[in-house]
Amino acid sequence: MVHVIARMEIKPGCMEKFLEVLLNNVPTVLAEEGCHRYESCFDTKEETKGKFVTILESWESEEHLKAHLATPHMAKFREAVKDLRFGSNVTVVTPIVK
Repeated sequence: MVHVIARMEIKPGCMEKFLEVLLNNVPTVLAEEGCHRYESCFDTKEETKGKFVTILESWESEEHLKAHLATPHMAKFREAVKDLRFGSNVTVVTPIVK
């Protein structure tokens, strides 16, 4: 299992359009093989509220994540939001198993 924390800073005035593109893509991502979670979240801190979107993802394996990133719908998503965000910070983690 791998988890992804993808945090994006959205440009001023672009949140509505960004969310439209993102939320239209969510069902397609959730239907992908190996996807256990794909959840969009807002910040709760007042100083960053409305500026960032964080996507929490869980994938069966790193191979499933790589396949997800290579799908046509994710290429289309990246193209559609490239001018709506300043960028993204992606962290991939795996559980510690004893």
